[in-house]
Amino acid sequence: MVLKITSIVMALFAVAILYMGGALVAAGGSPAYALIGLGVLITAVLLFLKKKSALTLYALLMWAILIWIIYEVGFDKWQWIPRGDLFALLGFWLALPWVVRRLYIAQTPAESRSFHPFLGGTVAVMIVIVVGIMFYDPYPVQGKITNPVSAKAASGAAEDWVAYGGTNDGQRFSALDQIDAGNVKKLTVAWEYHTGDLRDPEKDASEYTFEATPLKVNNRVYVCTAHNEVHALNPETGTLEWKYEPQKDRSYLQQHQTCRGVSYYAAASSSTRNRDVSANGASAPCDKRIITATADARLVALDADTGKACSDFGNNGVVNLSDNMGEIRPHALMQTAAPLVAGDLIIVGGSVMDNGYNAGNPSGVIRAYDVLSGKLVWNFDPATPESTQPIAANQDYPQDTPVAWGTLSADLQNGLVYIPFGNASPDELGIRRDPASNTEKFRDALVALDLKTGAFKWKFQTSHNDLWDRDNPSQPSLVDLGKDGNKQPAVVLPTKVGNIFVLNRLTGEPIIPVDQVKASAEGGVAGERFATSQPVSRLNFIPEPLNEKSMWGLTPFDQMSCRTSFKKLRYDGNPWTPSTESGTLVFPGNIGVFNWGSVAIDPQRQILIGAPVRLAYKYTLIKRTPETEEKRLFTAEGKPYWNENFKGDYAIRIQQFASDLGIPCIAPSWGRMVGVDLNTGKTEWMRRIGTTKNLNTSFLPGRFPIGFPMGMVAHGGPLITAGGLAFHGATADGFIRAYDINTGEILWQTELPAGGQATPSTYMGSDGKQYVVIAAGGHGSLGTTMGDSVIAFKLN
Repeated sequence: MVLKITSIVMALFAVAILYMGGALVAAGGSPAYALIGLGVLITAVLLFLKKKSALTLYALLMWAILIWIIYEVGFDKWQWIPRGDLFALLGFWLALPWVVRRLYIAQTPAESRSFHPFLGGTVAVMIVIVVGIMFYDPYPVQGKITNPVSAKAASGAAEDWVAYGGTNDGQRFSALDQIDAGNVKKLTVAWEYHTGDLRDPEKDASEYTFEATPLKVNNRVYVCTAHNEVHALNPETGTLEWKYEPQKDRSYLQQHQTCRGVSYYAAASSSTRNRDVSANGASAPCDKRIITATADARLVALDADTGKACSDFGNNGVVNLSDNMGEIRPHALMQTAAPLVAGDLIIVGGSVMDNGYNAGNPSGVIRAYDVLSGKLVWNFDPATPESTQPIAANQDYPQDTPVAWGTLSADLQNGLVYIPFGNASPDELGIRRDPASNTEKFRDALVALDLKTGAFKWKFQTSHNDLWDRDNPSQPSLVDLGKDGNKQPAVVLPTKVGNIFVLNRLTGEPIIPVDQVKASAEGGVAGERFATSQPVSRLNFIPEPLNEKSMWGLTPFDQMSCRTSFKKLRYDGNPWTPSTESGTLVFPGNIGVFNWGSVAIDPQRQILIGAPVRLAYKYTLIKRTPETEEKRLFTAEGKPYWNENFKGDYAIRIQQFASDLGIPCIAPSWGRMVGVDLNTGKTEWMRRIGTTKNLNTSFLPGRFPIGFPMGMVAHGGPLITAGGLAFHGATADGFIRAYDINTGEILWQTELPAGGQATPSTYMGSDGKQYVVIAAGGHGSLGTTMGDSVIAFKLN
């Protein structure tokens, strides 16, 4: 009975492998799985006939599979899983005594054996090999950064964390060094605060995220929530001192429900301003202010001491950013980034709904407001770059221009502000674009403007005719590069494609060379135009091109499915493959290699730490007709598309390229940590980051309980300290970790109560202790654990 059941199960397994392997061959893929299925089927027949040769044949098949695996993926243990797991388990079962003995008795009754030397030996050798490769990982780049610490005191954020990136330089670096590589293991929770602002699944958007970087200034920690609440906390205890709670606009149609940070302003001298008193007795001047921008496009000034609205700012503390924008459709205009406070100006860009409408999308104008009065000082619109005088009250900005939704940076010494412009909606379709317009010149461009007037200084375009949502989401980082006496003022900009552009921040000229490489320029839908080349920095983390061998899965079945899909999708082997109606593989996808988390830079040692992502996406264009141009489209699961492009030529469906089990089709790692010497532009080390623990899976109830270190997606940025550490808490497993900046070695880690898809900050408390603080509230789109925690750590 054991032999019969085993042979039947093997036959069914073989038929399934043959069927899917045949489909793969028909799609132009490898015949390996079909041949393996044939071998398993023959083994099953021999087993059914009670032939001992079934064991010999399967041992030969196992050796053939091993040779094939090594040929395809070398000794990467994670890529061995789908190619060998089920076949190895089957071989182990066939080598067990109750199978072997029955075969020998059935064929040679006088010879009763419980061990088949060839198959048993093969299984034993395979076990030894698998155990051996568990201790080997070919992926990491082992190395060490040896740049010495400058004798000059480190610049960057000091005892406070006064701006989103630490300072307006956007370096995410702190000169604090109390916590270092020698004592970081002693970090423990100092306090945990719960905001109480949780997602309502019946009303709130699925992309509900707690991505805020806490400020520490004015002897308080300031943090904003997804619904734009502002909480002021005691830095040493985490107790609430005040809270600003605007009316919540809950809507599942809100594309991005988040607030990444607030900003701070302190008047140079409170005595220089009149102290008018409002009708309710509150002090009007607000010499110290928290500036926040909301998801429904309002700019708000709050008294940093009390949380009350600054009545002398705009209309009782509020400037309406919808002014002069013309007709705005619901949820089409948003603010998700921390406003830039530079001198006496607040400078903001904006975010619009991606691919919501083909035309009539809000302007991408950059506006500078007086931090005290809220009056508009200047505006820079990509459609009319020469006109920066404040727009007239009865005029509207031109619509459908590129937007800058990321955080801005400022060089106060040289009087420049840096704008990382992205795309204009619709992001993935350009049939109606005018190549000669100003709009096209500023699409996906880093732009330097005069801080006081908004006058244009220079621009550098990071993508040409972007049709893939390759906008610039990262805050530019300002740093002086080179040796003392021969330093260049630089601006560093990571991009979704994976480039890290390093430019002279006064001229826009590349410091690290940039090449124009050939890009796909043909195909796609009728009427589309493609750039023939794209800029590629010689410092980049553009993923290696995919091929069929790059496909992954947990079993041979989902790997075959991914392989077949790969062969059917259009993919030209570069990041600029045209989108099609039949489906295109876009790698990297719209989440990008780098996103709003940007990178961190040690300005003294000139080291860059980043967390590049590797994920592929499937883009499918859906033809709009006169009958469907304003019709909402739904997925098979009944969920609305986010990229419907009403009144356009095509809607766009964007899906992660994943197996039927919801697992990425491309092999891990999907998340990495890198250390770069900016003096040489060389990547000195690279490591996988994050594990599989806490992943939300469709094939298991609950979250995955085991943490395999494959390298997981990270959405959020790193923090560097002068203590030689890089802190990072953005991985999908919900951990915060401290890495050795020189080698990438993990020195400390602890699990957070919710996903830490945010960038941590650090400060010195009044108790003389250095704190590291992070928002841990999860990310709706990534499926991490949701929550409402702000957690601070200090040395025990």
